[in-house]
Amino acid sequence: MSFDPKAHLIELLRGALLSVAPDHCNCEIVIERPKQASHGDFASNLALQLARALKDNPRKIAERLVQELPPSDWVRKAEIAGAGFINFTLAAAAKTCVVHDVLAAGENYGRRSALGRKIQVEFVSANPTGPLHVGHGRGAAYGASLAALLAFAGNTVSREYYVNDAGRQMDILAVSTWLRYLELFDEYVPFPPNAYQGAYVREMAEQVKLAHRDTYVHPAAAVLAVAPAAPARRDDSAYTKEEKEQLELHLDGLIAAGKDLLGEGWFTIHGHALNEQLSDGRSDLEEFGVHFDVWFSERSLFDTGMVQRAVAELEKRGHIYVQDGAKWFRSTAFGDEKDRVVQRDNGIYTYFASDIAYHLNKLERGFDKVIDVWGADHHGYIPRVKGAMQALDLDTQKLDVTLIQFVSLLRNGEKASMSTRAGEYVTLRQVREEVGNDACRFFYMLRKQDQALDFDLELAKSQSADNPVYYVQYAHARLCSMLAQWGGDLNGLVQTDLAPLTSERELALCARLREFPEVIEHAARDYAPHGVAFYLKDLAADFHGWYNSDRVLVDDVALRTARLALALAVRRTLVNGLQLLGVSAPESM
Repeated sequence: MSFDPKAHLIELLRGALLSVAPDHCNCEIVIERPKQASHGDFASNLALQLARALKDNPRKIAERLVQELPPSDWVRKAEIAGAGFINFTLAAAAKTCVVHDVLAAGENYGRRSALGRKIQVEFVSANPTGPLHVGHGRGAAYGASLAALLAFAGNTVSREYYVNDAGRQMDILAVSTWLRYLELFDEYVPFPPNAYQGAYVREMAEQVKLAHRDTYVHPAAAVLAVAPAAPARRDDSAYTKEEKEQLELHLDGLIAAGKDLLGEGWFTIHGHALNEQLSDGRSDLEEFGVHFDVWFSERSLFDTGMVQRAVAELEKRGHIYVQDGAKWFRSTAFGDEKDRVVQRDNGIYTYFASDIAYHLNKLERGFDKVIDVWGADHHGYIPRVKGAMQALDLDTQKLDVTLIQFVSLLRNGEKASMSTRAGEYVTLRQVREEVGNDACRFFYMLRKQDQALDFDLELAKSQSADNPVYYVQYAHARLCSMLAQWGGDLNGLVQTDLAPLTSERELALCARLREFPEVIEHAARDYAPHGVAFYLKDLAADFHGWYNSDRVLVDDVALRTARLALALAVRRTLVNGLQLLGVSAPESM
């Protein structure tokens, strides 16, 4: 940018320090925006910072600093407040020149130059065991916006989806599909209440029947003969802990029976279920504007020997012990609450083992930073993963985990129930179709990711100022209408004389535009794209207030042209921010 007010004020204060405290010219000088507009545009606590070293009253130090400030056309006044703060009020030209900065930078306004850092963001990574639900949607919106934000802030970003295509959950989906397939041939096996219940499972069973006819039909008695009996009751709330464990054993027995009786046919059904759900999830995300550079298969970690290598390395380093035939990682030595099994007594590796291998693989790919976006229920998983990384002598500072809190979907004020296995949930696709992608993407960003979110469907559909996405998009549409009504050459506004911009609302709007690069910097640093959404709401509010109070298309040519330039800068900034959130900027509404 042509003018950086913070850098300029720091330069002025350093000049003052040459006279007031020459030994402290290289000290850190902090410039912040006051919370109250009446306190000026920027403030510094430099006098309070120097009070102890100079052994003097901070207000007296502040007075001397203000007296020794070099002259500046960009600063209208400097005042002392409180215990010794220095408040700066900028000249109008220092505020309005941001319009030139925005128009000159265009789509790059707010973008930082390349930092050379390679960052991987792994997000969503939902088990492909059913349609994506509204909770997955929040992780998708957050991860996509975070990745876009980090790239805009100068990083090289890789977006990755970890496909859980190896493990028990996929086996449960496969056996659920097979049991529904048997029902189509009147080979009835009581369907377990802890299997996947959704209508999509029946659809996949129909597809298997259509493609393979009765190839995978086996007598139901043969299936039941190898599976432990399930408790008779079907109301999940009525089961005791022991009965729930028995249900899981029963399900494992059915899986074992399927593998034994079907042979290669098991992999056919398993592969069909995986491909159907993975394809559905991929298309759902693509339609949502969420794209991935890499779809990483968990199974590949086994096929390439990565899991075996990771566990062997831990064992070599003395972090594995054997108990009851299973291999355990000494996770407690690294801050976890208990040790964790990495390989069961039957030789099967656990999810944790593949997660260790996956993170080893990530860092071996040369990323400077790896960001995992997990659901809040995975909070306890962080210390064991970082512990395994530390045990492998990997740099744990390269891994950051950000947790996504749960989403409650409100319809007419009532919460919808959510259970993937029971098939009781509202899918992401259903919500998108009801309220639209834009409302989905924006509403998911209306709270910090580690806070629970109430997604109000009725509000998301409303066309009123109470609906934040409508309010922001309407600001853009208003700007487009105004500029179209004028009908002049937009390129001609880039070097407009901005001196006529003097009203309080105009200067406040310019100050808001100046904040955008800082918003980007802070949001990228804190992994907090919701900050962009909040900023856009504030920018839209400032614009609507200005639009309603100061007519743009006035007869005075100089004033009209200056206001049009300001309007164009606001439009550009709105577009840049909305793009980071994956939200469109309609030209009419």
